[in-house]
Amino acid sequence: MNFVLLDIALLIIFLVVSGFFLYRNRANLKKEGWFLLYKTSWGVKLIDRIGKKYQRTLKIASYISIILGVILVVLVFIMMIQTVYLYLTTAIAETIRAPPIMPLIPYFPQIFNIQSIFPPFYFIYFIIAILIVATTHEFFHGIFAARYRVKIKSTGFAFLKYFPAFFGAFVEQDDNQMKKKTKFEQMSILSAGVFANVLMVLIFGIIFILFFKVAFVASGVSFDSYAYNFVDLTNITEVNGINVTNFSIAGIGLLMNEKGFNQIKSNGDYLLSKSDFEKQNLTIAQYNKVLIYYDSPAIKQNLSGLIYSINGIKINSREKLSEELNKYSPGEKVVITTLNGEGNHLDKEVTLGKNPQTEKAWLGVGFLSRETKGIKGIIAKSFEFFKKPNVYYTPRSVLSQFIFDLLWWIVLINFAVALFNMLPLGMLDGGRFFYLGILSVTKSEKFAEKSFKFMTYFWLAIILVLMVKWVFVFFF
Repeated sequence: MNFVLLDIALLIIFLVVSGFFLYRNRANLKKEGWFLLYKTSWGVKLIDRIGKKYQRTLKIASYISIILGVILVVLVFIMMIQTVYLYLTTAIAETIRAPPIMPLIPYFPQIFNIQSIFPPFYFIYFIIAILIVATTHEFFHGIFAARYRVKIKSTGFAFLKYFPAFFGAFVEQDDNQMKKKTKFEQMSILSAGVFANVLMVLIFGIIFILFFKVAFVASGVSFDSYAYNFVDLTNITEVNGINVTNFSIAGIGLLMNEKGFNQIKSNGDYLLSKSDFEKQNLTIAQYNKVLIYYDSPAIKQNLSGLIYSINGIKINSREKLSEELNKYSPGEKVVITTLNGEGNHLDKEVTLGKNPQTEKAWLGVGFLSRETKGIKGIIAKSFEFFKKPNVYYTPRSVLSQFIFDLLWWIVLINFAVALFNMLPLGMLDGGRFFYLGILSVTKSEKFAEKSFKFMTYFWLAIILVLMVKWVFVFFF
């Protein structure tokens, strides 16, 4: 199915329908800059009803919302500092050609050639994700404002005047009433939008995991490398059948062929290309250790891709791979079916070797340790809950992949919007929230005002510096 053509068709249909809708309701539209505002009365009534009916629940939720707001302000501050440091001191700007401020537009990954990082972003994803993100964000602002008796003047949707495919929801509240509320009430209302986005992350995250377990099936195991070992440079006795007399990096390098693998002996048979050897020069010079590959069946047969089956038995986990190999003895032949990048199955007859450590039947593929600490470790472990490492999963249907990517984008965009909105900038929720937070701690309006202005100008300056570097890298 050509989803790109289908997506373009949906875009055209949406533009026609939204254009007709805006023309038909032109009497109820209000022009404001580049946007057309379509106001709805039912939104105000619904918000007032919920805000007044669930006052106790919303009061409890206010504490959660404010605590979450503080966490997000700190988190986005740390993440932005790390991003700025990496962007200015490393080559990340050259490898990821996207601008530092990423617009949430359809086809964004394709425009900046970073498809490998993100799944495809179709227009229908944009419509659904923005409807969920913007509507829940503004709706929660509204019901928390209604809870604390801040008048809601209007609600509705805002459309970009000349391209209505870009739209969002809005809730217009009485700013004068808002300013008269306590700091707690104001901070609760300000953080309510990101509270809604984080709630959507949790809800759709659970749906994302459950859907994956139902709609995808384990279809092979991907290995990270061929089996390898670290040996001391002075323990290498032969290179390509020639005795080693000069145990220096240069001496061993002279005995190596430029192309292909070189036969190396060091208490066993190993293989290593000259290019891999040269890449390790600095490490070898420091530790006198060199990483070399075992002369294993996998590397002899140039085994690549995913291991799909062994003698017709499907391999769907690393444990299953070990279990099947343990059924055979060294020297026995098996048919390994692999799956390449184009989805084609390739059969190879492989004579199993002897594991140098256990002496059991051995294929000689390697798996890297993925243990990480801190937040990365927590995220990695959470993914392992439904997606085992090194396991390749295939969707049960084309629609399964389409829905999975949609859920992925909904989760990602909700989290990105929650973070970005709590950046302490004057025009964002995080700006006023930061000001009230400083005011609550210091009790000084003058200090809070200066802190607020400093943070706003500081981040605007940082964004400007990042954009200048991006322009320089992108065009020069």
